[in-house]
Amino acid sequence: MAKQTAILTGEASSPLLFRHVSPGPGDSTMQFRLIHHWEARKNVKGGPGILLGIEMLMIDKEGTLAQGFIGQNRRNQYEEKLERGRIYTLTNFYASNSKVMYHVADQKLVICISHASVLKKVEENIEGILTERFRIHSFSDFEANCDLRGDLHDVVGHLKLVDGKPLHERPVLCTNDDSTSRIVTVHLQLKDGPVTNVYLWDEAAENFRLKFDASAATPTVLLVTTVNPKRLARKLCLSSMSSSRVFLDEEVDPTKEYLTWLTTNPSATSAVNPVEVVKAETLTISEIAAFIKSQPAKIAYFDCIATIDDVKLGSEWYYIACKDCQTKLNRGPTTLICPKCDNENASAIAKFRVELSVYDNEEQCTFIILGDAGKELTGRKATELIDMYTEENGGDGTEHEVPLPQCLIDTIGQTHKFRIKVSLFNFTSKRISLTVTKIASPAVLPPKNRSAHVPALPLAGSQDNPASSAVDSSVVTESSGGGSSYANSDPNYSIGEQKKAKRSKRNG
Repeated sequence: MAKQTAILTGEASSPLLFRHVSPGPGDSTMQFRLIHHWEARKNVKGGPGILLGIEMLMIDKEGTLAQGFIGQNRRNQYEEKLERGRIYTLTNFYASNSKVMYHVADQKLVICISHASVLKKVEENIEGILTERFRIHSFSDFEANCDLRGDLHDVVGHLKLVDGKPLHERPVLCTNDDSTSRIVTVHLQLKDGPVTNVYLWDEAAENFRLKFDASAATPTVLLVTTVNPKRLARKLCLSSMSSSRVFLDEEVDPTKEYLTWLTTNPSATSAVNPVEVVKAETLTISEIAAFIKSQPAKIAYFDCIATIDDVKLGSEWYYIACKDCQTKLNRGPTTLICPKCDNENASAIAKFRVELSVYDNEEQCTFIILGDAGKELTGRKATELIDMYTEENGGDGTEHEVPLPQCLIDTIGQTHKFRIKVSLFNFTSKRISLTVTKIASPAVLPPKNRSAHVPALPLAGSQDNPASSAVDSSVVTESSGGGSSYANSDPNYSIGEQKKAKRSKRNG
């Protein structure tokens, strides 16, 4: 049919179904239930985006899903009329086929409200129109459609980790100081695949936090609508979109059915080892640099095998931290103040902050050893090293008094697998300076002919929580050092081994 004009008869014509809509203007009347609506924005790098209008997800009496759009110039006219779950009639519309990616409905045409449109609420509920309909896909489906920017489908599975914590710990996600991140990372077990990272952003993250914390029992099953399958560091992950909604346990039929399935498959709910679930991908320094260069700013974790070439001398190798939250303390008139805990008489503890120049077969950069990673590297805590020095030389162990210990200089020439945190700082710095949160293990540099691989671009920011959580990024200002070699200005320490390691590197 060329147009959707209703033929006038003695009886009222039936509402137009979504499957009968064709491109262009139409003056027929369609009837639908509004399932969901959200802001449509055009992404702008470094900004909140340009507001284009309102997008809608609608369903007709056949159960067909369609996407609607209200432009920004008509937003004020219609926004207050929109109520999720209500039934509407729409007369005079325009069907556009201009939307070419990220479809959230069966009908590929977008039904746009024009200047001539009439949108009315239907006061009575019509039972023949479904209140919800989900498009659940399996792991294999997501893998086949990864990075295609096509249809956005729904996913359901059972929770394994929430922000890196197992469910038996019942993590509390909401805070009283509005300091929660705009992202929640969950590890979701699907029926047909491995544990998958699901990144919930902005409104989806906030809704998940509120529902999770408000649940009397620890939630088990999660359904997220319209997720985007992307590959991050060679692993499939699912990222929420502006259109995404979250449902837990008994909220909707698919989660209820999944809970029933879990009762007949109790082995699926067995506890997991967080170290195994959040195992980081191993990348070279150049691959990490390519990731930083090509991605939108986000937090991510990788493993990197590198050899220590030098230790930065002439600067503090530790900082004084709050014993409770590990944040760097500020010096008050008579006490130490924690800016995070707002404690004016905070208990202090020394933590490592050491800058290393490292290299692999492809590149050289600076690694910053933070917190407990220093103990994993040297075998001693920062506090122990300071106490040893003060016993031998006197002093109170305050900053600037304790020189770089020999055990740190002795690490020059060692090769390790480092757990790297790519933080938001790295995306604005002109130099590669990466934070080490864990020494995974001693290692050997892989062969030089390793094939290069650059992780694919994800749509939205992504975060993968390591088993050993990093020191809070607010504890210290991260260095912008560029991986150059440093001269030792302290006559108390020999640099013979340091020079030997450098010669081996240059000649190798």
